[in-house]
Amino acid sequence: MEHNRWPANIKTKKSFKGLMTIFFIFIFCAIFSYPAMAKQEKKQITIGTGSKSGVYYQAGRAIARIAKTNSTTFSFKVLSTAGSIFNLENVHQGALDIGVAQSDWQFHAVNGSAPEKFKNSPYKNIRALFSLHGEPFTVVARSDAQILNFSDLKGRRVNIGSPGSGQRATMEVVMDTMGWTKSSFSLVEELRASEQSFALCNDRIQAMIYTVGHPNASVGKAIRLCDARIIPVTGSAIDLLVKQNPYYSYSDIPAHMYSNMPEPVKTFGVRATVVTSTHLDQDTVYTLVKTIFENMDDFKKLHPAFQVLQPKNMVKDGISAPLHEGAQKYYREKNLL
Repeated sequence: MEHNRWPANIKTKKSFKGLMTIFFIFIFCAIFSYPAMAKQEKKQITIGTGSKSGVYYQAGRAIARIAKTNSTTFSFKVLSTAGSIFNLENVHQGALDIGVAQSDWQFHAVNGSAPEKFKNSPYKNIRALFSLHGEPFTVVARSDAQILNFSDLKGRRVNIGSPGSGQRATMEVVMDTMGWTKSSFSLVEELRASEQSFALCNDRIQAMIYTVGHPNASVGKAIRLCDARIIPVTGSAIDLLVKQNPYYSYSDIPAHMYSNMPEPVKTFGVRATVVTSTHLDQDTVYTLVKTIFENMDDFKKLHPAFQVLQPKNMVKDGISAPLHEGAQKYYREKNLL
């Protein structure tokens, strides 16, 4: 009787071939789908900074570079923005994951104080990550403008900064302390930081205001191209301002920072801070902060303003918002809190 069956050895070979085919299909799919899977798993972080000529932009790029180089967890988009107030507002709203902001405007955002954008509307979801360099309130004036001290700005052509920038907001606080309004100047410009040195050298303005870390490209350009000079910011009104606000402190711009500075220039200032909000999860923040702090030597090399950074100071100086729980976790592990 004839049986309609495959011989045993042929059937076994067909089964083996089938299994091998399935195995190779699985390996093929795994190899070619892995890059896409890995890419999807990366957390994209959007960082708001400031003018491309300022240190905030370099700080954002430095954070992105160190994190990308030393971790496979992140991808970054570093944006040039209007500055501190813009960054705080957009971090609060969730449009930015991280922002760089002056310590005074971090304080105002969290506490619902000046300016009007924050007044009586505190940003309770803002969280601090760490602080960076000091930022002196810097006045740069044309050498032919006969501006020898801060009070000499009255009646001159002055750039007070673009709306939404930290330098503009700080200048408005200083103007209020001095009893000045826009009409106190013969001309008021509202130029972005990247535009002001050109305007100064072309005599469109006689002085520019910049709250910034040093050395700074825009300041250096004004000094190099049109022999501008940095003016001290002192006096009884400034003394009162510093005394009444814990986020301000006296600051010197060091001698020889620029070509025509044989002596340090006294002023006051704030600190640059890095902030996020509660929408960024603990594990992401922990990994990011850990990566930056454990590669701090490399971070410091990315801009001269970062060279004096000390981890023990970065977790407390200029920090007026609650620390993010992910940052707290890392700092406690390293006994920095």
